[in-house]
Formats: sequence, structure tokens, C-alpha cells
Amino acid sequence: MAKRKLPKPKKGAWFVALRGSYIPCSWQGWLTYVPFVAYLTYAWLVAFAYTGNDLKAVLWIAPNWVAAAVVMTWLARSKS
Repeated sequence: MAKRKLPKPKKGAWFVALRGSYIPCSWQGWLTYVPFVAYLTYAWLVAFAYTGNDLKAVLWIAPNWVAAAVVMTWLARSKS
């Protein structure tokens, strides 16, 4: 089986496109990606800690994660 290599990033790119998603390829990309993942984790923890109900937690998490994913995808697409 042939090894797949990561695509080569353009000069000055923060992210590189990979299978319909984006991964960071520079320190600026990581500087935006780490807070994004931290926000997703924070939203998960807060939702289950304060809603008291699994359905309410999911209904609170879904719009937050979708909004964060849209913003992150837009940023990654513009900086790749």
C-alpha cells in the first residue's frame, strides 16, 4: 500500500486542505486551531454540567458547534 503524503502548503498559508477539511500547517494556523478545539471542549463541558438534561445539552451544543465550525472553515479556506 502506498503511503499518502500531505499536500504541500502554499507560501504563507496557515492551513492545508486535506480530504474535505483543513489542518494547520503553520504556527498561525495552530494559534487559531487550539482555541477552536478548546471552545468545543468548553461548550461540551458547560452544556452537560449546567443543563441537567441530555436533550437540552445536545440542543445547546449543536448550534454552538455548527457556528464555530462555519467560522473555522471560513477562516481556514481564506488562509489556505
